[in-house]
Amino acid sequence: MHAERWALVADLADLDRAAWDTPSLAPGWTVMDVAAHLVDNARTTPWRLTRAMVAAGGSLDRQNQAGVDAERRPTPAAMLDALRSVAGRTSGPPTWLAPVASRLVEEIAHGEDVRRPLGIRHFYPIPAVQQALAHQLGTREALGGAPAALRRVTLVGTDGNVALGSGPEARGRLLELLMAATGRPWEPGALTGPGVALLEDASAR
Repeated sequence: MHAERWALVADLADLDRAAWDTPSLAPGWTVMDVAAHLVDNARTTPWRLTRAMVAAGGSLDRQNQAGVDAERRPTPAAMLDALRSVAGRTSGPPTWLAPVASRLVEEIAHGEDVRRPLGIRHFYPIPAVQQALAHQLGTREALGGAPAALRRVTLVGTDGNVALGSGPEARGRLLELLMAATGRPWEPGALTGPGVALLEDASAR
């Protein structure tokens, strides 16, 4: 998790303002907004999350947006400083609500939210992506986990020698499978097999 935070700082370090204003894969958020969200996530504590959820009336979407609004900085340099300041933090929400693996999902998925629109390639350690994917598949959709349709598919990671789930196979790199499991678009042609149709149906909903 900490390594991925520092890696994102390095990837964003030389971007100009226009790049920071680029729409990310997260609907309605720019690269700057996603960075602010990651800062807000890293600063989360059980008490801070409780207060934020109460203020948001129990809405996770409103809580997330309030966090973005609070942590967004006026300049790229200031946003980078904020990312650096939280890169080593170990605080988080209660583990019964959000296990450590969920933070790994956040760092990888949101990392791709900004890297892909900017054309930045990053190598994620296979064990980290596999752990994130397994957590996402094991989490209920209502709690931010994988779409229910993915539980009817066997996800085969061609770069990790791993198969998760049951049903028709969808094969591809673990990162592309994680993109599907987090409701994000995967690279065209990156997934193959009879289970891909179910993934496409889930992503269209």
